[in-house]
Amino acid sequence: MTILARGSGVTKVSEENNASVKATRRPRGAPRRLALEAARTLFARQGYRNTTTKEIAEAAGVAEHLLFRNFGSKAALFNEAVVVPFLAIVDQLSSQWESIEPGPDAAEAVGREFLGGLYDLFVENRGLVMTLWGADALSEEEVAETGIADIDRAMAVLADLGAKGTELLGLDSGHQDLAARSTVALVAGMAAFGATFFGGTRPPRDVMVEEITQATLHGFLHRPPTP
Repeated sequence: MTILARGSGVTKVSEENNASVKATRRPRGAPRRLALEAARTLFARQGYRNTTTKEIAEAAGVAEHLLFRNFGSKAALFNEAVVVPFLAIVDQLSSQWESIEPGPDAAEAVGREFLGGLYDLFVENRGLVMTLWGADALSEEEVAETGIADIDRAMAVLADLGAKGTELLGLDSGHQDLAARSTVALVAGMAAFGATFFGGTRPPRDVMVEEITQATLHGFLHRPPTP
């Protein structure tokens, strides 16, 4: 126990209390990381509109004012927690495609890898899917601040990847942008729907990705026979 003299009196400070205060002090950057993790979870479960900053702060175990200090607004938090990771994986997948040589075997392998990565991303970020479905209800300011407007850039990248895919297969499409968006919608829907949609049990991840890959590359009626 530490004893501090103050005037004519004596103040006693418990070393145990000091240690407790130090133990509860979080490392630098921890509140921000906790807020991002909590935001991803809640946005995925409830969507953008139905999630409040108070709920995020409580789930993260931080004061609500720290959210605004670190991110400025709920929309900006959504952008960093949900939209930015999506854009990053799209850029990463785009880079991977640049190194692929044309050929149907490569199309199968890369298509499976690309669509699998996209599926995993949507599973982890269901909040983005839910918000995209309801994006028409957002104001122009919300669309801009959440980063939803940046999704168009990602869609353009995906359209370029789709063009690369048709080249790998030796095919042609007159509606490349629409084909890319249709593929993303297929993957997003398969990732976002819960077990109820699949009769009570979600199929294993690899089964889902394989079905998406075959449907994307060959359609439902023109896929090669299963060996």
